[in-house]
Amino acid sequence: MTSSTDYSTRTTFQLRELIARGFQFLHPRDARGELAAVVGVRAHDAVIDVVRLHTEDDALAMRMPADEVNVLSPSRFSWRRHGPATHVLEELLELPDEDRTV
Repeated sequence: MTSSTDYSTRTTFQLRELIARGFQFLHPRDARGELAAVVGVRAHDAVIDVVRLHTEDDALAMRMPADEVNVLSPSRFSWRRHGPATHVLEELLELPDEDRTV
């Protein structure tokens, strides 16, 4: 069985890997000033990669064309995953930089 500490350590490592690859992170807050999510964005080649972390068990990542108007709720994407943060981040890190499907 994997502990919550193991997931946190893995997620921290994965987030550092994303930063090393050029992701920029924002920390939007709700009306009460509480952290609403951790949002990472990286534009490269002809695509934009976005990841939103709400909790350890609720993460969403997408790859979309660079001309997408709304990157937080895109109408088009070539790749999308939702689930536990460690799984979503692992798949995001495995994506090739070039995306030929957009």
